[in-house]
Amino acid sequence: MKLKEGFMLRQVAGSWVVVPAGRACVDFDGMISLNDSGALLWRTLEQGGGRAELISALTDTYEVDPVQAEQDLDEFLEILRQANCLTE
Repeated sequence: MKLKEGFMLRQVAGSWVVVPAGRACVDFDGMISLNDSGALLWRTLEQGGGRAELISALTDTYEVDPVQAEQDLDEFLEILRQANCLTE
């Protein structure tokens, strides 16, 4: 899985948002708000991180066990799928 081209993570007024750019604007109208852990996962995906790296990013940064990190990751990925931001 990886992020589709045309989406950018930006910090606006202290909040993390994902916004479309270029051709992505045609298919996606709006933005996605992310918390700090969502922004961490987005940046890890941008760097080509896979499932293991995403879980590790959460467990290394936050006090969360691997099982909870995996559940949180699945929820995050589902949000991105519904927004059509991921390629499988």
